Order: sequence, then structure tokens, then C-alpha cells
Amino acid sequence: MKIEEIMKSSNMSLGKQAMFNLMYTSNLISEKVQEVMKGYDLSQEQFNVLRILRGQKGKPANMHIIQERMIAKTSNTTRLVDKLLLKDLVSRSVCPGNRRKMEVKITQKGLDLLSELDPVVEASEQAFTQNLDDNEIQQLIALLEKYRTV
Repeated sequence: MKIEEIMKSSNMSLGKQAMFNLMYTSNLISEKVQEVMKGYDLSQEQFNVLRILRGQKGKPANMHIIQERMIAKTSNTTRLVDKLLLKDLVSRSVCPGNRRKMEVKITQKGLDLLSELDPVVEASEQAFTQNLDDNEIQQLIALLEKYRTV
């Protein structure tokens, strides 16, 4: 469905159509991902933190590292880590080299949860690209990267 039909507006510039399409699609994707995460008592941001920590391959990460790798840069990383701590999905300790820094690691329970989630998330991600061939996906990625260079 065209964005003009969704928004019930016919006098939009191409730039507006592009922006509203991106915003609408982003919200649609967020809603679908949240549906998947809800069944695992996780938010998208908490899931993102767990994936960042898994990518550390057993090495701890401080809050700065986590924050700079977050998809949503406005997330309150400390609050997210606190919630993951309560679920025993991460552990936190004082950095031996700098006692003012906290180091965070994913726990085995967190790794197990991600292993369970991986195929579910993969299926959800593939559902969004099923109508595109590899060339179209590469073109979409290139256009989105170009669009972000504001």
C-alpha cells in the first residue's frame, strides 16, 4: 500500500513520501520485533544489549562500549543493564583498572536465551525481506546508508 493511501494524503512531495515511508516502516518493524520479544519478557533495547555483550565473546564491556553500539542511542543503558541483572541475564562488576567503571558480561542464562531467540528473530527478519531479491536488498542498504548522511 502506498504511503499516501495509508496517510490519506495526496499532496506530498517525494521527500515527504520518502521520510514518511521510512518512519512508517520503522514503526512497523519495531512493532513486529516487540511482538517477538514480548514472549521472552525482553524489550528490543534489552535484546540489543544482550547481542552486544554476546559479541564481546566473553570479554566484559563497560557502559560506554554498550551505549556506543546501541541501535537506539537514546536508551538509558544503566537502566537496561539493571533490568537484565534482575533477570540474571548479565553480571556486573567493578573494573579492576578503574574503580569508577562498571564491567558487564552476559551470563550463560543470557547466552541460552539468545540461542533460543536466534531462529525466531531470524525468521522475523527474513519475513521483511522475502519480497526482495539479493540485489534489491543490497540496493536498499545502500540507499538507507546514503539517506542517513544528513
